[in-house]
Amino acid sequence: MKDLFKGCWTIPNLLSFIRILLIPVFAYLYYNDMKIEAVAVLAASGLSDMFDGKIARRFNQISALGKILDPVADKLTQITIAVMLFLDFKSAENTMINAFGWVFLVFLIKEAVMLIGGLVMLLLNIRPGAAEIYGKLATTVFYVGMTLIIAIGPEVGALNELLGFEMPALLTGIIVVVSAIMTLVAFASYMPETFRQFKEHFDNKKAEKSAK
Repeated sequence: MKDLFKGCWTIPNLLSFIRILLIPVFAYLYYNDMKIEAVAVLAASGLSDMFDGKIARRFNQISALGKILDPVADKLTQITIAVMLFLDFKSAENTMINAFGWVFLVFLIKEAVMLIGGLVMLLLNIRPGAAEIYGKLATTVFYVGMTLIIAIGPEVGALNELLGFEMPALLTGIIVVVSAIMTLVAFASYMPETFRQFKEHFDNKKAEKSAK
């Protein structure tokens, strides 16, 4: 635990913590039909996610806590967005939008598995790895796609009345499906390293028992 908090007072970690604090703010605004404000909060969250990694690498502010805090902030944000949009899509009058609502279960199941897996790794004193390129790409696609849907998606778009325009239902569905596929690719990319870490952990435990 000492090593985990060593050098933790950094700007990237502060940005990740702010992203976590923005989650209930986004949920409150979205639930209370203040979707324009919710879009602004989501955009700010996405930008902070983009900049914290750049700042960490540019100013050598990479920390053990940051490697955990950043993906946790991403996962909690994505779970919240997926739940909100799942409920909106399932209550939509448009049958196509209604059908695509089930795709959000892919995000929820994947994030739940990764959160539980990450917790198990921490309990076993295995340090979860930093996000791979596929993970970062999937997160970016998710943020951009879901922000577009919340802004101009059919029936759910915050800016539809203001702009007099809404995204076609088919395009909305394609964005959701592409985001889900990227999420599954990212999930698959974590598996080899995760299995390697578990194998190494149990091999070490076995070696320690044999040595006694």
